[in-house]
Amino acid sequence: MTQEQISKLEKSIENLKSKKSRIYFFVQDTKGNAKASISYIYNLALTLKNAGYNSIILHEKPDYTGVSSWLGEEYMKELPHALIEGQNLEVAPEDFLVIPELFGFVMSQVAKLPCGKIVLCQAYDHVLETLQPGQTWTQHGFFKCITTSETQKEFLEGLMRNVSYDILKPFISENFEKQTLPPKPIIAVHTRDQRDAANLIKSFYVKFPQYRWISFRDMRALSEKEFANTLKECFVSVWIDETSAYGTFPLESMKTNVPVIGLVPNLTPQWMNENNGIWVNNKNHIVDFLADFLQNWLEDNIKPELIEEMAKTTENISTKEEFEKVSITLFEDYINKRVTSFEEQLTKLETAE
Repeated sequence: MTQEQISKLEKSIENLKSKKSRIYFFVQDTKGNAKASISYIYNLALTLKNAGYNSIILHEKPDYTGVSSWLGEEYMKELPHALIEGQNLEVAPEDFLVIPELFGFVMSQVAKLPCGKIVLCQAYDHVLETLQPGQTWTQHGFFKCITTSETQKEFLEGLMRNVSYDILKPFISENFEKQTLPPKPIIAVHTRDQRDAANLIKSFYVKFPQYRWISFRDMRALSEKEFANTLKECFVSVWIDETSAYGTFPLESMKTNVPVIGLVPNLTPQWMNENNGIWVNNKNHIVDFLADFLQNWLEDNIKPELIEEMAKTTENISTKEEFEKVSITLFEDYINKRVTSFEEQLTKLETAE
């Protein structure tokens, strides 16, 4: 039996060192709707594949819609996809499973698998949603977590202990460029709850009927390119997302040179300051701030300091190149540590033999 264990460990070590081990990324099916968290996972998986690693997208149902319609066909073509439901998924000790925080029930299902397990937490608010009361990630064998910001990392460290955390900041796509034409009288609206968008629009028209000629654009159900092009036409954007952990949309707006009026989320993003946007603590007051901003825009009275601070903020956000560099460094470290662990086990077995 010991010789068989030695052979298996030697094979696992060889597969890790030669990048033949599999890295599975579990994703939810958004049914063709654009979602920044899914784009983040696909970009991470594709980055690793382009670096020579064996990245595989893992999904739950056979009728998985995919991301071609909004993210791009290349992601579906370049990355192999595997089905978890009703399949005997091949998972070896040298493989890795990367599971989003929302899927606590999947973590429990894979708890006994001998592979490396990593939580990918982009939304702290979902961490406990599908875990049983009192359960933790470590109970299911997840001792590592990738998250998106220092603020979220600090929150998670107080919630899920005995887990090591790494930060991989999202990047803003190159599709988001500065406006080259004068903006139109359109307000971009991005909210987590669709009811907030509807209430905002209706409240604005009721409270300020003189501005009924102003248009709103709910930014749902758009491809990334459509999203970016639509945003470039707007003179201001409105963001309502109380449980946001990073805040992609405001940064996309700033990169496009579109000022943001937003509700301060429960976890204040590191990039947010009092000068790079119009930040409100009560969403019921947003319509008033919006009307005031509109009047200033019509009078060409937008403070230059706001635009300057937006530009400074976007200069400091992660680029695609930085995202790729950190992604590769993180997984190189995970793999090297796994190799070291296997080599230590191998030495013990060989000594016993």
